Amino acid sequence: MYYIYMLRCKDGSLYTGYTNDVESRVAKHQTGEAAKYTRAKLPVQLVYQEEFETRSEAMKREVAIKKLSKREKEELVK
Repeated sequence: MYYIYMLRCKDGSLYTGYTNDVESRVAKHQTGEAAKYTRAKLPVQLVYQEEFETRSEAMKREVAIKKLSKREKEELVK
């Protein structure tokens, strides 16, 4: 299984990514090992995730979410 996930950063921004292990990936974000973007905005909190059968599906959804406006992303998180 693959997942897309959204993290709420300390500054209120949202970070979107994909992984095959959400728990491990979030832990890496928390220690500053995962992405430059989140490293400077710790701590982060998992606020959204979706599950997919294939990596390709997850990556396509990640791209679609990243194209959303901030308002649309906030609606998705709710």
